[in-house]
Amino acid sequence: MIVICRVRTPATDLQVAAGVSELLDRRAAMKRPPVTLAVSDAIALGIAGLFSSATPSGRVLEHFHRRGSVDGADLIEAARVEQGFASPEGHAALHCLIGWVRSRVNGQID
Repeated sequence: MIVICRVRTPATDLQVAAGVSELLDRRAAMKRPPVTLAVSDAIALGIAGLFSSATPSGRVLEHFHRRGSVDGADLIEAARVEQGFASPEGHAALHCLIGWVRSRVNGQID
């Protein structure tokens, strides 16, 4: 399923770090956080931009960062691959990107 970002301007690196931290704090405070509780579109684009590279998974992230749309399954797979090489903070950001995709897919199905 194609996921589409509603904004064109990605968040800055500092906005990404703050947004990821805030989201993880909010989710941790809930017993069962809803799938719809996700980072903003701008944060999602910013995360993708941070992990864009010449690798196959990095190219998927770059495509999403530049175009604002991509196949959700491809984006999740790319994020999972990148998690294997990321710092703990990067791993958390990619986790939030995966959550963003799931929230969009869930919203399109409903």
